[in-house]
Amino acid sequence: MDTPITTAPGPATDDHGQASEHRRNDPFALPSRSSLACWAPVLLRLVVGFGFMQHGVAKLGKGPEAFAAILHAIGVPAPGLMAWLTILIEVLGGLAVVLGAFVPLVSLPMAGLLLVAIFTVHLPYGFSSIKLISVASGRAQFGPPGYECNLLYLACLAVLVLGGSGPLALDGLRERKRNR
Repeated sequence: MDTPITTAPGPATDDHGQASEHRRNDPFALPSRSSLACWAPVLLRLVVGFGFMQHGVAKLGKGPEAFAAILHAIGVPAPGLMAWLTILIEVLGGLAVVLGAFVPLVSLPMAGLLLVAIFTVHLPYGFSSIKLISVASGRAQFGPPGYECNLLYLACLAVLVLGGSGPLALDGLRERKRNR
């Protein structure tokens, strides 16, 4: 008579407590979600960090005075100073997020930039970031973007602050050294 074997969830079981022997023997089996979940913050850090850095580098490439002129046109006080502060927050904050360094701290000014951009630039254009206006000469022409991407960046920053920076983060290395 066969007795059913019960297993407790653990490394040799799947998400439903069933033996996961088939995962080791099946070369086409997907890895366990739990074994990959810890790497999700790394992906968020790379996307958010490089995204911010790209925006800052683009502003530097066109010249901070060009961005300052835009800020002046929309009524931002001290546009020269604010242009440089924005560029520094985007480049250095983005780098800090990529490295997983001081993420809760750098997320505050980064979130501030996103909120200012939503309320001073993107809000009148609605939610959607993609507004196809026409196609001319085989190329799509788009209208001004809404606040969708800003909300996505805010959500990603919130996840990193609340859930942690994940593996390969300088914050984790600093924490380990402090606990020794």
